[in-house]
Amino acid sequence: MSADTFVRVAALGDLEEDTPKRVEIDGTPVSVIRTEGEVFAINDICSHANVSLSEGEVEDCSIECWLHGSSFDLRTGKPNGLPATRPVPVYPVKIEGEGPEATVFVSVT
Repeated sequence: MSADTFVRVAALGDLEEDTPKRVEIDGTPVSVIRTEGEVFAINDICSHANVSLSEGEVEDCSIECWLHGSSFDLRTGKPNGLPATRPVPVYPVKIEGEGPEATVFVSVT
């Protein structure tokens, strides 16, 4: 994957721990989450209910859909239980720099 497929989404310091940030990259809704010392990017639309995941809660490296409680693993996008049965896409994240000023990039291609 070439560097030009990554898009700047935030400064690391702008991402609050366990608080999803919704961004749009080339028309794709993405939830960017800083948790457990890492940054993850997952498609922002629940595969079960077609609602925004970034409005849900983050816990144990998972994000829970606020509507029906489906939970998705931030590393794989796989559902952790019903009612969702289909995974949601996850996207590669790249961080350049150090500290709160480090830049977070995501690729949806």
